[in-house]
Amino acid sequence: MNIVLVEPEIPQNTGNIARTCVMTGSTLYLVGKLGFSLDDRYVRRAGLDYWPYLKYFCYDNLSALHDEFSNQNFYFFSTKAKGRWYTHISYDYEDFLVFGKETSGLPEELLQREAESSLRIPMIEEVPRSLNLSNSVAVVVYEALRQQGFPHMR
Repeated sequence: MNIVLVEPEIPQNTGNIARTCVMTGSTLYLVGKLGFSLDDRYVRRAGLDYWPYLKYFCYDNLSALHDEFSNQNFYFFSTKAKGRWYTHISYDYEDFLVFGKETSGLPEELLQREAESSLRIPMIEEVPRSLNLSNSVAVVVYEALRQQGFPHMR
C-alpha cells in the first residue's frame, strides 16, 4: 500500500505511521511542509529501529505526487468526507491512501474536488474530536490489506 501524509505536524505520529508502514510493507509519502525535521529525535524514537527498513519519499505538493502516479487510485480520508465509509471501497495493493495534517485535515477544496474518492472512518458524533492520525492510518491500512488476504504477511 501507499500511505500519504499531507503536511504532518506531530513527529510521534509520523514515527508511528512509519513503523506501521514497515510492518505492512507499505511505502510512505510525505507531502508538503512538515511540522518537524525528519532528523527530529521524536520521529526517530517513535519509529524506533524501523527507519532503516522504511521506504519513503518526500514531495513538495500533492499535485506532483498525483501527476506521477495518475494511473493509480487515490483515496482521501477525512472526518469532513461526505457519504462513504472506508469499508465501502475495494482496495488494490497499489492504491494511495491520503491523510491530512493533525490539526485541520485535508483542505475542503480537495475533498470537494475528490468527493467520490473521499472516505471517512465512522465515529460517534458526541465528541468533537477524532481518532489519532496514526490510529486512523492503521485502521485503514489493515482493512485494505485484509481485503487482499494480507499479501506477503504471516
